[in-house]
Amino acid sequence: MENFIIAPDVLLLLFLVALVAGFIDTLAGGGGLIVLPALILAGLPPLQALATNKLQGSTGTFTATVMMLRHRRVRWADVKPPMLTAFIGAASGSLVLLFIDPGFLSFVIPLVLIVIGIYFLFAGKLLETATHARVSAPLYRNAIVPAIGCYDGMFGPGTGSFFALSGVAWRGLPLLDATAMAKTLNFATNLASLLVFLIAGQIVWAVGLVMMAGQAAGAWLGSHMLFRINPQYLRIAIVLVCMAMLMRYFLTS
Repeated sequence: MENFIIAPDVLLLLFLVALVAGFIDTLAGGGGLIVLPALILAGLPPLQALATNKLQGSTGTFTATVMMLRHRRVRWADVKPPMLTAFIGAASGSLVLLFIDPGFLSFVIPLVLIVIGIYFLFAGKLLETATHARVSAPLYRNAIVPAIGCYDGMFGPGTGSFFALSGVAWRGLPLLDATAMAKTLNFATNLASLLVFLIAGQIVWAVGLVMMAGQAAGAWLGSHMLFRINPQYLRIAIVLVCMAMLMRYFLTS
């Protein structure tokens, strides 16, 4: 998608959007709920918006995965099998997406974002409740993980929260352990989708690279604000911004 032309002022706005997204992702997650509507409002076709979002979003999940492994929050031997099934699920979802009519995507993506936005408001409450393991490790790894991966390959926002919630609800993991594993699984799904979209030539590189820089800057700022802001306030702000952008999209489309 090198022939996609976007104005410098719009690129600057997208850089700022990515900076904010990187900041809030570090503190509370959910940055995709801001980035994806912003890309669509900027004029990117739905498929290119999803693909470019994967490019800029992979920066954060890669960094988080490296940190989880370096600080031994997770062990490579433990996360390698579910990362593989997550990768396969996401690659499958992205491949399916390539064959879906763009007009349908223009309709369904905003609806998905609305549903995920509502879920995201209450995800923190849901994650507070640990349970016993309800499914075996092989069933979780081979069914639930790739199913969430498939969702990420097709859409994306909220995936990290889905992985963390599933670890708590289905495997009975402590919240911190489930969240640490979720980072690695989310990187696997982002990488899978990125490779599919890269091969298919759907990434708008000028936008993606600018937003990667914004993500990195936002993550750096967010790391210096940890524990100083109530994550629930950020969740409310994220959803309000997401809904406002979607409303503008519906009014101008």
